[in-house]
Amino acid sequence: MTSQTAYVRHALLPQQAPPKPEGKRHFPRRQLIGWAAFLLLAAAIVQDVATNERFQWDVFGRYLFDPVVLRGFATTLWLTVVTMAIGVVLGILLAVMRVSSVMPLRAFSAAYLWFFRGTPVLVQLIFWYNLAALYPRYALGIPFTGVTFFEGSFNDLITPYTAAILGLGLNEGAYMAEITRAGLESVGRGQREAAAAMGLSRSRTMRLIILPQAMRFIVPPTGNQTIGMLKNTSIVSIVALWDLLYSVQTIYSRTFQTIPMLLVACAWYLVATTLLSMVQARIERHYNRGHSPRAS
Repeated sequence: MTSQTAYVRHALLPQQAPPKPEGKRHFPRRQLIGWAAFLLLAAAIVQDVATNERFQWDVFGRYLFDPVVLRGFATTLWLTVVTMAIGVVLGILLAVMRVSSVMPLRAFSAAYLWFFRGTPVLVQLIFWYNLAALYPRYALGIPFTGVTFFEGSFNDLITPYTAAILGLGLNEGAYMAEITRAGLESVGRGQREAAAAMGLSRSRTMRLIILPQAMRFIVPPTGNQTIGMLKNTSIVSIVALWDLLYSVQTIYSRTFQTIPMLLVACAWYLVATTLLSMVQARIERHYNRGHSPRAS
């Protein structure tokens, strides 16, 4: 490059300001104003909450560790674990069927997702709870032969617990299927080709190569679904299942102390979601090993 060309190019390019010398960094004024406004607002909220007698913090403290509330909280945790386990297993099966080369399997998976994602979970929960109105009795035997091994009433089989598990678990399976499918498709085709070149079967390729790599993309949304499921279990109170929300409802329906009892429920929900978020972060760090950017 000639000196004249370099001069013209330098003249046409926008001039950059010289770098400022390294020295003491001053706190930006806009951040100072922002922090001041935030602290002022937080102080006003804390003062109002602490001094407003209608919150009834004495009632909150009295019922926070009440056996009835703790029993409901335990039911909420148990229901979250069971329904998420069902959802994860169903999600993996439906996702594998969705990417299968067998057309009937793909059609079944698509129809399942179409129905359970297209109807509200509350409607599904009420439907399962009232299944006895559609099928009063059930029987297990050999079809078209009249041979029956045992039979019974759906009123005895469909309890609030089974209705909640079916309603929440089957619905969650549809969403977990889409999450798992997206994770499976995130793994490059070259991984499958390399596994086929090594002589691995499709099932072993999926179990040993594809799924472990897909977990990096499956875990974060699965953690969010688990936290969402913990909160969604509150709708089972409509079928009189003794979860956390139903337990506080039974108390404030008797004492008329609605606000402090709802605050008790919020406190336990926050405890559970905080712990689940911490577990999710640890699992994400485990599967992100070798992928997370390192600080220079």
